[in-house]
Amino acid sequence: MSQFKGRVLIIAGSDSGGGAGIQADIKTVTALGGYAATAITAITVQNTLGVTGVHPVPVDMVIAQARAVLDDIGADVIKTGMLGTPGLVEAVADLLADYPDIPLVLDPVMVATSGDQLVSDAAVSAIRDRLLPRAALITPNAPEAERLTGLTVSTTQDQADAGKALVAAGAAAALVKGGHLSGPVINDVLVTADMTRVFETERQDTRNTHGTGCTLASAIAAGLAKGASLPGAIDAAGSYLSEAIRRAPGFGTGHGPVHHAWVVDR
Repeated sequence: MSQFKGRVLIIAGSDSGGGAGIQADIKTVTALGGYAATAITAITVQNTLGVTGVHPVPVDMVIAQARAVLDDIGADVIKTGMLGTPGLVEAVADLLADYPDIPLVLDPVMVATSGDQLVSDAAVSAIRDRLLPRAALITPNAPEAERLTGLTVSTTQDQADAGKALVAAGAAAALVKGGHLSGPVINDVLVTADMTRVFETERQDTRNTHGTGCTLASAIAAGLAKGASLPGAIDAAGSYLSEAIRRAPGFGTGHGPVHHAWVVDR
């Protein structure tokens, strides 16, 4: 694409608490000056304490939402989040085949911040087999990278090894995040066929981490949709997320949401 317009189509689940999922995606893309459109895959009942219910949207309705957007508004980037069933993953993969020029940012959402499992093992296999080879970027955290590759991810070198495995499996690039690992610095490791790069972020002592994975992936997607390079989009997204965590409003009694609109407040 020669002209970037900042359009991001998000295919993901809804979070009633507003801190993660498609709500976090919309807030992030909008705050960063992009245009967010959506295809909702599931309605979840959740807050900062956890997920207590999931109601999947019928697969044909998910695909119809996406096609309605793509065939009229269009998209510069497609970002996927919660895809809970293998049937949905297969349908999304078939959809993407009709729009081969639109880059995919694949956030393999598998476990909520609260620890609740969001996708089945069969869906994980489908993501690995059908969506991973289509991804311009996949953004797993350490547990998700382990589940996708079968490797142990507990060090920065492990992150790099997992990233190489994901690229070998077909992804154009993998950003293996280190927020679940220990240490005063969070290392997110970007791997492509040509390079490995570590992005360092100071770890903050906070309970307000709900939706950070969704937020980071959407911030990267917004940057790419506006024409940024992949390293540039990742760097800017990391800075945005760090400040959003720092300015978190402190809502709820569990894992609180970040402040997505801090850029607007500034």
